[in-house]
Amino acid sequence: MPSTPSLSRRSFLAMSATLPWAFKSAAADRSIPVGLELYSVRDALKQDPEGTVRAVAQMGYQAVEFYAPYFDWTDTQAKQLRKLLDDLGVRCYSTHNNADYFLPKNINHARDLNVILGCKYVVLAWSDPKTGPDGWKAVADQLNSAAETLEPSGLKTGYHNHQAEFTGAVGQRPIDFLAKNTKPSVMLQLDVGTCVEAGSDPVAWIRANPGRIRSIHCKEWSPDPNKGYKVLFGEGVVDWKGIFQAAEGVGGIEYYLIEQEGSRFSELETARRCLQSFRTTRGER
Repeated sequence: MPSTPSLSRRSFLAMSATLPWAFKSAAADRSIPVGLELYSVRDALKQDPEGTVRAVAQMGYQAVEFYAPYFDWTDTQAKQLRKLLDDLGVRCYSTHNNADYFLPKNINHARDLNVILGCKYVVLAWSDPKTGPDGWKAVADQLNSAAETLEPSGLKTGYHNHQAEFTGAVGQRPIDFLAKNTKPSVMLQLDVGTCVEAGSDPVAWIRANPGRIRSIHCKEWSPDPNKGYKVLFGEGVVDWKGIFQAAEGVGGIEYYLIEQEGSRFSELETARRCLQSFRTTRGER
């Protein structure tokens, strides 16, 4: 009977290193939901909020993220949307908020709406680029202060980056300052497209901040000036498999969110196509 060829130690180690991710690729962890940042369908949402949420759910999205206009809702409106989400089996894990929503005069209303919606994170969606550390220190202080206000209600704060936070040398960028000067409970919500456009490595950023990248905006980007953010998921230059591996290995990812600035298709068709490509890339069936 012929002997079975043996693997060299080097070959065995090389093969073993690929197994965890290969296994996940073969059967992606469906316990990590994928949602849609509703800014992606902003025109449709403005015209018909409930119909748009229903359409997004029918595509297969498991979550939604409401953005700034939600703040104008009454408690009754928020409860109606929450009932719709529950009926559809869709979650709202977070909302996107303007900076003034974090002010003392507004934060209680933001808190109440987010509690009604069943959220976990109240995310600061944007900060004007600052010229020095004092400006970014004020942003960090605002996030920490909001965290203290929200945590008794079971909510946490988050910060969503744009290009400006990733400019400068690694270790000296505004995003590094924010990570260092905010409480560990503050989520660092990674916007992939703007990180890549700024010339930074999203995989390195995830690995440098284990456990804090609890949600990711899966925004694609192309260096072609005629395309930019108008490409569908998977049509740009982003290393999505590397990002998934880092996010699920060390990043602490709890949910993904697809976000689109627009494309050659309608808003809803863009959302549908991006979800399909996302699932194919992750190895979902």
